[in-house]
Amino acid sequence: MLLYQPIDGYCYNSDTHFLYNFICENLKIFKNVRGELLDIGSGSGILGLLVSRDYEKLNLNQCEIQEKFQKLTNLNSKNNKIQNNLYQDDFNSCDFDKKFDMCVSNPPFYHSDVMKSENENIKIARYNDSLPLETFIKKSYNILSSNGKFFFCYDVKQINDIIYLLNKHRFNIEAMQFVYPKVDKDATLILVYARKNSKSKTRVLSPLIVFENENFSQKVEEIYKKTSTHSIKVEL
Repeated sequence: MLLYQPIDGYCYNSDTHFLYNFICENLKIFKNVRGELLDIGSGSGILGLLVSRDYEKLNLNQCEIQEKFQKLTNLNSKNNKIQNNLYQDDFNSCDFDKKFDMCVSNPPFYHSDVMKSENENIKIARYNDSLPLETFIKKSYNILSSNGKFFFCYDVKQINDIIYLLNKHRFNIEAMQFVYPKVDKDATLILVYARKNSKSKTRVLSPLIVFENENFSQKVEEIYKKTSTHSIKVEL
């Protein structure tokens, strides 16, 4: 998959690849994955495009507030021959015209207290004051259909808030996975699968270790091979 990215803005990273793999692993139990998919904060479009590439019966919808990324989302959808429906709006206030069967997102999750980049595009894409966690979860619940699936990644240090707010807004956590930079380091990322109107017990998947002996772990190498993406920097 060939993906154009901005020279001077936020670019997708390994978090999105790991989230994509997590989504695929959790969708294996479903025989017929179909319906309306929404990629929240689509950026260059990578996450929604990868999921749609693998599940052709999903109709791809994307929501993106920044004009630069709106152009990239549409460009990458066209170049990869995947039809998309783009909501050019702020997810917080967007008046969606349908319900969705699945929402996926690599949202801005760095806490607003963290020192911010001076680049406005990067600020919006990375820091959660542009999309607070509770707003993100509550709005997702409201736009999902009955039994709708919700996949996202987040800063693991905010796990207390994630669990509390998902429960508060009537999501059931179906599965989670922790990502560790190395086996002897603390986890840095959490991958979450939550669902409406579900009473399943939560599965905690085996940890994903990124590096082993200064090289990517075998599992991470497999994920990158599966995603098979190539990026080109462009100026918009």
